[in-house]
Amino acid sequence: MLYRHTCNNGLRIVLEPMNTVRSITIGIWIKTGSRNESKQMNGISHFIEHMLFKGTKKYHAKYIAEAFDAIGGEINAFTSKEYTCLYAKVLDEHIDVAMDILADMVMHSVFDENEIMREKKVILEEISMTEDTPDDIIHDYLATSTYQHHPLSYPILGTKDTITHFSQNDLFAFYKQHYQPENMVISIVGNIEAYFIYEIEKLFTFNEVESTSQNVTKPIFFPETVSKRKDTEQSHLCLGFEGVNAKSDQIYPLLIFNNILGGSMSSRLFQEIREEHGMAYTIYSFHSAFIDSGLLTIYAGTSPNQLEMVREMINRILEDIMANGITNKEFTNSKQQLKGMYLMSLESTNSKMSRNARNELLLKNHDTMEDVIQDIDQVEITEIVDLIDRLSLSRPSSAVIIPK
Repeated sequence: MLYRHTCNNGLRIVLEPMNTVRSITIGIWIKTGSRNESKQMNGISHFIEHMLFKGTKKYHAKYIAEAFDAIGGEINAFTSKEYTCLYAKVLDEHIDVAMDILADMVMHSVFDENEIMREKKVILEEISMTEDTPDDIIHDYLATSTYQHHPLSYPILGTKDTITHFSQNDLFAFYKQHYQPENMVISIVGNIEAYFIYEIEKLFTFNEVESTSQNVTKPIFFPETVSKRKDTEQSHLCLGFEGVNAKSDQIYPLLIFNNILGGSMSSRLFQEIREEHGMAYTIYSFHSAFIDSGLLTIYAGTSPNQLEMVREMINRILEDIMANGITNKEFTNSKQQLKGMYLMSLESTNSKMSRNARNELLLKNHDTMEDVIQDIDQVEITEIVDLIDRLSLSRPSSAVIIPK
């Protein structure tokens, strides 16, 4: 059973007991990411995520790391385009220790000037590492070609220029504006009782509560191309197609179609380009669903002399899908695969924690797994055909990395 509670200060808590495990996974989700930044402040959400680990009013940075190691726990964080998440996993007997530290990190990080200067160097190295990873950076290039100057085009890490120029005041002001209770969801799954919701409420009091109005604009899809030359052995290709938003009633038809296209080992892209012709080691597709838009992406890495052939093969596969649709076998198998993926996620406290948090933070719904399976079962093959017509598979955005 899922328990939901909204505190007087606006903080939302979702808790799901799972008494078949000994662990508890906690996630603190903040509705701010790179799409909430200006061009000058690009990368600040991710920078603040790093600074959460660099000391609070009660605990210094090394203590935070040592405390979780001492109880055999894990702590980490990540930033996306639309949210930031601080999460931890501990044995049930150590939940009080974990919650005390997490609460202090979220509410009372100090943003020490020396730590900021040191972390700038760390993040600059992280940006350099990403630049040296072509199958990673190409997705940033695709976002640039697809969304142009919209904030969804901004890299999550920021740029070397923006990171260098962030001040302590910049970081603290953004932190104070966005790390507000009404902008947060705490999601907990594991061996825990429902009453613990009220223990969480006592911890997350927040000294200063302010309104957090966020104005986000819907992006426009541009079928443009970005091409870069880098010192690589392979060529890398990304194609982007306008997908559907996270709340769309077409989300399950699209996920079914993605499995058929390139989201599985039996998919058309994988079977034809890798298995039948050996033209690529890595080829896949996936869908990113945002609150107001979506992006279906195809990625392929191949030898420079095969790049055009791979592009032509992808185009032929897309043309065949547009002309002839999908088979009943593909449709049935893809639905089964999607249902299996969702059902197996029920065995993971991490997966359930993330699902509950996203549902509360972004979607404002809590469909049960039975609802999800029923929704997938009710998708008809004609819905996939209609979706294919709307995806404009002949007009992609694209990004290409070519060896120097």
